[in-house]
Amino acid sequence: MRLEIEETSALTFDDGTPVRAASAIAPFGDGWLVAQDDATHAAWLRPVSGVRPGPGDRPESITPVRVIDPVDGWETFSSAAGTKHLKPDFEAACPMPGGEVLLLGSGSSPARMRASLVGAGGFTVADLRPLYLAVAAALGLHEEQLNLEGACLAGGRLRWFQRANLKAGAATASADIEVSALLAAVRGEAHPDTVTIHGVRRYDLGTVRGVALAVTDAVTLADGRVLVSAAAEDTPNAIDDGPVVASGLALLGADGEPPAFAEIPGAEKVEGLALRETTADGARLLAVIDADDHEIPSRRLALRLYR
Repeated sequence: MRLEIEETSALTFDDGTPVRAASAIAPFGDGWLVAQDDATHAAWLRPVSGVRPGPGDRPESITPVRVIDPVDGWETFSSAAGTKHLKPDFEAACPMPGGEVLLLGSGSSPARMRASLVGAGGFTVADLRPLYLAVAAALGLHEEQLNLEGACLAGGRLRWFQRANLKAGAATASADIEVSALLAAVRGEAHPDTVTIHGVRRYDLGTVRGVALAVTDAVTLADGRVLVSAAAEDTPNAIDDGPVVASGLALLGADGEPPAFAEIPGAEKVEGLALRETTADGARLLAVIDADDHEIPSRRLALRLYR
C-alpha cells in the first residue's frame, strides 16, 4: 500500500478566522462538513459555483454550521479559558443514508457522550450516556478509558472505533451498532439503552518509536474493507494532548490478519478521513489535521491511495 499527498491547504472561514481542531470530515450537501472538537459549530466546505476565481480568490467557501447549542453560554472551549471540560468533543462524523451527518462525541467524559444529527434543516442533539457506558462494557473498558474517535458504516451497521491508549490500558477495538436504533435514540424515539451492540473486534496497528498507533477515524471502501486513519500520540490518558510521533492510514484485514500501514510524511495528527472517489488502483481521500492549537488553522490533505 502506497500513499501520496496530492494537495494540502489551510482551512479558514470566509471571515478569515481559523477552522479550529478539525476532528472529522464527512460529505454534506454539495461539499464537506468538518467537525471542530472544541466549538459549537462545524465548518461547511463548499465550491463557489457560477464564479470563475480570479488571482488570489478562494475556490471554495467555508462557513460555520451550528451543531449544538451554546454550552453554559460558551461557543468555543479551551484550557486557557478554563472551559475545556465543557466541550462536546465531536470526534466522529458519519454520513447517514438520508444525507444527514451524525456527529459523535468521544465519550471521554460525561459532557462528551452526546450526538448531533446534522441536516439541511438544522440539528438534533441527544445525550447518549447509557449507550456509551454499554459500549465501554462491551469493549471491556472502564468509563475513564473510553475514547471513541472514528465511525463508518460497515455491513449495514455503524462501526465505532475505540482509540487505543496502552498507557491507560485501552487497546484499539470496535463495536457495531444498529444504525436505525441509534438514529431513533438520537431523535428521541427510543431510549439509548435499547440500542443493541454487536461484533466487538480488536486490532493491533503496531507501534512507532515505542508509541502505539491508534485509530482516529474510519471509512469503508468500495470492496467493503475498512480503512482507518491512525496516529501515534504519546499521552497518558483519553483527555490530554501529547506529542505525535507519526500518523498515517491502515487498511484493516480479516480478523487476525495484520493491517497494511502507510505513513503520512510529517508527524501531524490526522483526525478525520473521508472517501472522495474509488479508483482502479485504490482511492482518493480527504483528511483533516488537528494542530492542537486553536490559533493555528487546521489543514486539509488530498490523498491518493495505491493498493
